[in-house]
Amino acid sequence: MSNEIEKVTVIGSGCAGLTAALYTARAQLKPVVLTGAMPGGLLTTTSVVENFPGWPEGIDGTELMIKLQQQAERFGAEVRFGSEVEAVDFSQRPFKMVVDGEEMFTQTLIIASGAGHRHLGLESEKKLDKKGVTYCATCDGALPMFRDQPLVVVGGGDSACEEATYLTRFARKVYLVHRRNELRASKVMAARALNHEKIEPVWDSEITEILGESEDKVTGVRLKNNKTNDESVIDCAGVFIAIGHVPNTQIFQGQLDMDEEGYIIRKKNSQTSVEGVFVAGDCSDKVYRQAITAAGMGCAAAIEAERLLASENQ
Repeated sequence: MSNEIEKVTVIGSGCAGLTAALYTARAQLKPVVLTGAMPGGLLTTTSVVENFPGWPEGIDGTELMIKLQQQAERFGAEVRFGSEVEAVDFSQRPFKMVVDGEEMFTQTLIIASGAGHRHLGLESEKKLDKKGVTYCATCDGALPMFRDQPLVVVGGGDSACEEATYLTRFARKVYLVHRRNELRASKVMAARALNHEKIEPVWDSEITEILGESEDKVTGVRLKNNKTNDESVIDCAGVFIAIGHVPNTQIFQGQLDMDEEGYIIRKKNSQTSVEGVFVAGDCSDKVYRQAITAAGMGCAAAIEAERLLASENQ
């Protein structure tokens, strides 16, 4: 990378990032998109997106992101695949970043870095990661190790219900483990899961240990009932964890104002605590977390970046 100063750089390539790229590209600002390690963001781990306007039959998450990327590129956005930001300096404009070991400068920055999967925090979870512990049913559910086996899904939201329902295609049985006595998922998603003959809810329970370390693969889970303190074991070949997300904002700590969970705070509209740095999507939104709201936030951030540059005659 050269020391050329970009007008707009977008960090992230999910719905928020690519929509921001589309709008700034149409404004002829030639945005550069740094995709990070997961091009397309978390939506690429979703099978069918049924609630994105304009797709009455639904659309595959990866396909939707490819179309968004192509749309942004059509107007001049430059997408740099796999490029990861290693350090940032927001002390002065143009902002300095270290990307893949090289310095990069930009007049404005739109952060759309999204969020990653939240972990249970168990030592056994760490040791059995990718050995039966996974965070994406659509990525891993069809693997031979899970076929015709009992599986466990942890969580009570839309993601957990979608994972459990998807896994019924392959599993002999799916246990849906939730720490409360009712799901917090939308009514449609909850009903779809609870009415499925292969899905058995396990209420008021938390996993205290994932079993199978000695065999180097998941063989079951140890549960504790939150109300009775009783312990039990469920035999299973896989544990699919769907308990929420953690914002991918660690690299901006100390440079931008964040809340206690690490979500970037919007001071006014899309503006962060640093003028010229804007934010959009799941790294700032812990309320809605939808593809369509992320896209809207990306649009807003792009318009604000465009207006700032126009006011400075850039």
